[in-house]
Amino acid sequence: MTVFEAIVLGLVQGLAEFLPISSSAHLALAPWVLGWEDPGLAFDVALHLGTLLALLWFFRHDWIALARSGWGVLRTRRVEGEEARRVIFIALGTIPAAITGVVLADAAESTLRAPRLIATTLIVMGILLWQADRAGPRDRSLGQMRWLDAAMIGVAQAFALIPGVSRSGATITAGRALGFDRASAARFSFLLSFPITAAAVVVKVPDALRTGGLSAPLVAGIVAAALSSGAAIAILLRYVSRRSYGIFALYRVIAGLGILALWYARR
Repeated sequence: MTVFEAIVLGLVQGLAEFLPISSSAHLALAPWVLGWEDPGLAFDVALHLGTLLALLWFFRHDWIALARSGWGVLRTRRVEGEEARRVIFIALGTIPAAITGVVLADAAESTLRAPRLIATTLIVMGILLWQADRAGPRDRSLGQMRWLDAAMIGVAQAFALIPGVSRSGATITAGRALGFDRASAARFSFLLSFPITAAAVVVKVPDALRTGGLSAPLVAGIVAAALSSGAAIAILLRYVSRRSYGIFALYRVIAGLGILALWYARR
């Protein structure tokens, strides 16, 4: 892999990770579309280190507050206040994805990266996002979240192991379907991504280092992912404060149809 290819994949990862369009789908398909060698899931996950750094920096004040509240919960064994409840909700929402990641890890490396499957999930989830975003009143804030909401959003996140579903897409769709306003659905999606992303980085980055070492392409890809991730978070939060998720739903459907057309053309 060249440095240029790594930078392109890093930019794709960073932008697509937080926009509800599936970073795993774009990373799996970019080499296939461009005729590059597939770097594999270990490299893809290594790029999440850049995503993680952007997430830590952008929400640094939130993490400090959540860490203090989490320590308070451990020390007093009581959940008091909105921040303390949010710590519990993030932990609860992480459990389904953690279990799914362990059970389906091998399938994620091979079977689930098939272009037709990715195209199908892009389209289906695009339709679900559009429907959830448009149907009925959706004005709940994060302060109104309950444990069942967190559990259901966590279950939605578990499906993101399938490329094309999109972790942010699934959790935002679930949040909108549960009645949360657009900005709140996005914000909780971003906060919920931290534990599972950190776990994936801890598990997979050593694999990437063993395969190619701390190479120039790997470093370039991580830096590109960090910069584009920060931009994607800022863009999405500002965008959905005034507009709907419709443009992302439409993009998913068009991208899925385009992938199917390309797959059939190459047969």
